[in-house]
Amino acid sequence: MRLVRFGAPGHEKPGVVLSDQGHGDKGFGDKRRKDCSAHFKDWDHAFLQGGGLARLARLLADSANSLPDVPESERWGACVARPRKVICIGLNFSDHAAESGMPVPAEPIIFMKGSNTVIGPYDTVLIPRGSTKTDWEVELGVVIGRDTRYLASVADAAGAIAGYCVSNDVSERAFQLERGGQWTKGKSCDTFNPLGPWLSTSDEISDPQALGMRLDVNGARKQTGNTRTMVFGVHHIVHYLSQFMTLEAGDLISTGTPPGVGLGQKPPKFLGVGDVMELEIEGLGVQRQRCEAA
Repeated sequence: MRLVRFGAPGHEKPGVVLSDQGHGDKGFGDKRRKDCSAHFKDWDHAFLQGGGLARLARLLADSANSLPDVPESERWGACVARPRKVICIGLNFSDHAAESGMPVPAEPIIFMKGSNTVIGPYDTVLIPRGSTKTDWEVELGVVIGRDTRYLASVADAAGAIAGYCVSNDVSERAFQLERGGQWTKGKSCDTFNPLGPWLSTSDEISDPQALGMRLDVNGARKQTGNTRTMVFGVHHIVHYLSQFMTLEAGDLISTGTPPGVGLGQKPPKFLGVGDVMELEIEGLGVQRQRCEAA
């Protein structure tokens, strides 16, 4: 299943993308969205923790084609409701660590990002006031499917994952690295986490460690990678995190970025007003954002 949300910010409704229809200029076609709001309130903690994915699967098996179409003009929201936590994994690609001038970590590097950074996949990204080093990062997003703590094994992590999506971990490098404190300062500016366009449930992704990734800025390729080169795989990360904190249904984990970020360019190159980012992960759709001044 492919879960989407649509409507004005703060008033999104739940929907799905049906996988057997045509493709459009966004990689899937607006006409494919179906409105599920008559049956579910939102794709949120209550839905996931309460067994909502199984109920949605039954609904789609019985009446997918009879669900109302979502008008093409409707905004694409983030594919899940505002998470309770956004957890990020730093330097999780060895070649990205190298371009950052940092060692490959012996254990996952964990930092938090404000959950209010999450926006829709085609929303505007705001360059913060005083920013000179706003950067791009295509990442595989993992959404937790049930409240989880102290998983017994890495293999058990698979059952705790609701699905996968494209996550843009936008970062302000001066705030992050030159202003003291933890990385959170450079990661939590408004609009710094476009998410979606859809959440592919875990049964649709046969191997999360075999997904091609790319990011373009103004049509020029900046990042090319594959999740197979992660230092720590998805299941390892989920198991690891569960030893330190309760992962709640709907939480988002951003699992790290491949090389090619602006900080690693020679010379470094960062985002400015009017720049356009386009991101894609195999099987998870395409994002596109224009940058404007905050």
